[in-house]
Amino acid sequence: MRTNFAVIFVASTVIACAGDKAGKVAAGSTVVAAAVAAAPQIITITARDFAYDAPDTVSAGMVTIKLVNQGPDFHHVQLMHLTDGKTVADFEAGLKVMKPGSPPPPWAHEVAGPNTPVPGGEQSIMQQLEPGNYVMVCFIPGADGVPHVMKGMIRPLTVIPATTAAALAPNADVSVMMTDYAWKITPEITAGKHIIKIENAAEQSHEMVIAMLAPGKTPADLARWLEKQVGPPPGKPIGGISGMGKGAVVYLPVDLESGEYGILCFLPDAKDGKPHVAHGMLRQISVK
Repeated sequence: MRTNFAVIFVASTVIACAGDKAGKVAAGSTVVAAAVAAAPQIITITARDFAYDAPDTVSAGMVTIKLVNQGPDFHHVQLMHLTDGKTVADFEAGLKVMKPGSPPPPWAHEVAGPNTPVPGGEQSIMQQLEPGNYVMVCFIPGADGVPHVMKGMIRPLTVIPATTAAALAPNADVSVMMTDYAWKITPEITAGKHIIKIENAAEQSHEMVIAMLAPGKTPADLARWLEKQVGPPPGKPIGGISGMGKGAVVYLPVDLESGEYGILCFLPDAKDGKPHVAHGMLRQISVK
């Protein structure tokens, strides 16, 4: 969420070679073995006010990123992939001169992380990470309007080349396609556990904040409340994904109760800097 803002493993079937040293199988015999693909690595990120506890490195490939929110505030993990030899120091220097609502520099690419659960909650995502230098950032503002990154909530992460077998992507039973400015959900999400495959087909980066709405409340009520966070919240954020660029794919495990939910995108628009909710990128869904 940005106002300016499980391990799943897949069984693969392989044909085993048996017999002589040349690997020949005797005529008429059938040799089939089931092999279990490598499970995605798990990187656990613990968020506090205002810092992350996390590993310094992770191997490239399919990775499960787990966010544990131990702070009293909302926190997410926005990954930024730094290219052109840029460093965390370069990114921090850019933040100091960046105007509210402006896009990140061209060498900082948004890569999804787990979006905010309620304080005390957890959210995981699974995605393919390429080798390189990354930075974890929390862009969520507090009640004072100051984004948490400006209070020191930033941490580097190095993704190193993999040296072991690659893990496979999980099997998803729900698909979400993000466009400017909507979500296409297939099929409708029902109560219970799901793996949601989220793809960004839009020209701009988008996120998906998921919140369970209080009775009689709407996603617009939640969007307004999050601007100043005054009074009882009209909904309970349960997670989702932070911003990701065009063509990116992320897998989101969820376990939803029956009820009314809002999905929202708060990323700033490339044209006018307004959050995407102001362009209509918010939606209410009924989960039964």
